[in-house]
Formats: sequence, C-alpha cells, structure tokens
Amino acid sequence: QVQLVESGGGLVQAGGSLRLSCAASGSIFTFDRIAWYRQGPGKYRVFIASITNGGRPMYDSSVKGRFTISRDNAKNTVYLEMNSLSPEDTAVYYCNTVPNGYWGQGTQVTVSK
Repeated sequence: QVQLVESGGGLVQAGGSLRLSCAASGSIFTFDRIAWYRQGPGKYRVFIASITNGGRPMYDSSVKGRFTISRDNAKNTVYLEMNSLSPEDTAVYYCNTVPNGYWGQGTQVTVSK
C-alpha cells in the first residue's frame, strides 16, 4: 500500500501563487499516472491535472495555462505549481494514483479576493 501526503496549501490573495506537493511513500513509477483533483465547497471532486510516467501532462481547461504539473522521480513527489489564482480555485486539493486509486488526505487552498 502506498501512502500519499499532500502539502503546500494555504491562504493566498487573488493573483498569487502556490506550489503543492504530493509525496508518495513508495516509487511513483509503480503507477501509470499521478493526478491532482480538487473539491470546492459544496462541489464534487473534479480532475484538474495529471502526469504520466513519461512526464506527459494533461490539464482540465479550468486550469490550463495557469497550473503546471511536474514530477521528481528521485523524491517520489509530484508537484502542482498554481499561478494567477482566483477565489474560484478555493478547494481541497488531492492527489491520486492511476491505477489503484490511492488518495492522500488533501491540502486546503483558500484564495481571498
């Protein structure tokens, strides 16, 4: 069983930036992809970005051009660089593995006006 730990969330003003980390307890090469999801207040959890073993990224249209996903295989960590944040980005952010569907506990991101 792999454990995922997200970190890097916090309170930021609109227009600001944050970098989230998803650290895995084992090798991330075990998985085809690592993905980021988010769940806003009163909303469903939705996909926002993923990265394959080969480093190919994929983004939802809501974050494309503002967010960048990357990975450090030596550290078994996937990152999500978030720029030009708006209050609509306020959510709990989770990372997820494909396959197996392991989830972390999430990290809260709050963007103020």
